[in-house]
Amino acid sequence: MTVCITGATGFIGAHVAKLASHSGPVRVTYREDGRLTRLGDVDAEPIRADVLDRAALRRAFRGCETVFHCAGYVGSHPADHVWRVNALSPRIAVEAAAAEGVARVVVTSSVAGIGPAPTGETGTEDDLYRGGGLGLAYPDAKHEGEAEALAAGARHGVEVVIVNPSYVFGVPVDRTAPGETSTRMIGNYLRGRLPAVVDGETNVVDVRDVAKGHLRAAERGRPGERYVLGGHDARWVEVFERVADLSGVRRPLLVLPREAGALARAAEAAGLPSPISAEGLVLMAQNWRYSSAKARRELGYRARALDRTLTDTIEWYQELIRTGALGGGRPSALSLAAAGMRVAERTGALGALRAAERYVGRRLVAP
Repeated sequence: MTVCITGATGFIGAHVAKLASHSGPVRVTYREDGRLTRLGDVDAEPIRADVLDRAALRRAFRGCETVFHCAGYVGSHPADHVWRVNALSPRIAVEAAAAEGVARVVVTSSVAGIGPAPTGETGTEDDLYRGGGLGLAYPDAKHEGEAEALAAGARHGVEVVIVNPSYVFGVPVDRTAPGETSTRMIGNYLRGRLPAVVDGETNVVDVRDVAKGHLRAAERGRPGERYVLGGHDARWVEVFERVADLSGVRRPLLVLPREAGALARAAEAAGLPSPISAEGLVLMAQNWRYSSAKARRELGYRARALDRTLTDTIEWYQELIRTGALGGGRPSALSLAAAGMRVAERTGALGALRAAERYVGRRLVAP
């Protein structure tokens, strides 16, 4: 069975291509020659195609039985690019697949496409989308992309299955590549370039488990359904406490309240600089606890231990740091803010914040 993977030079897509190549012929789409190295030694037929180019996708999908549409853009700016790639390209991919007689398309979305769960609850695939009032480009685009893909599948008779990974850590197929968007938080922490986290909740999963979930969705997923591919619920503070324990690297992080996102938006609107994007803070402040019970039940999906994922990610970043692969780089607003936190730690200024934690009822400094 020949399969085609869009976005195969990305973090998740490369792992899907690697795993799929063990079972049969694999074709991958790409836009830039230089990014093909991210596939490492994966045996795949590369075809140049933009995911917004229906004709190019038709050429790539010709003769395939399954398409994994892994292409996506993680970010909030520029908004039109976020929308085109995440909201429009899934429909174009399904339409191109239909024109070439492809039976099934697995679309990579995100738990962001389902929206944050209510406070104190754990989200599921059946939740109504609650991200619409937050004004967040990435979740809105992901949600729209799901709807467009499913509608196109219904119109053209293509089986569309949606998979919704949670926050993805792990090691890329090409270990020499710098950190992907989702893993950079750990890399920035280890390098002393992360000054703060928001006191929100997340669900962390290993990229290898997400790739297996994609293949299981292609084999067993019910058309028209979505499946959360998650791992372990945790507060962001807890994640970085584990990173500190496992790596032996302890750096002070300011723990921002959930309201920090609204304050950052107000500052952004006023034209004031901020080391972290307002949308990033708002996203981090939400409750992203999600259940993967449906995927376990219907797909046979499993997630490995959290410490295994974090350890592998840490060791890979430490390898990049030792070899100088990340480079020094110019100081950024984030790194300067992180340096300020370390100065405050050395001078004892953070002691007052730690002492105040029991009075305010929440963490103010981590780890």
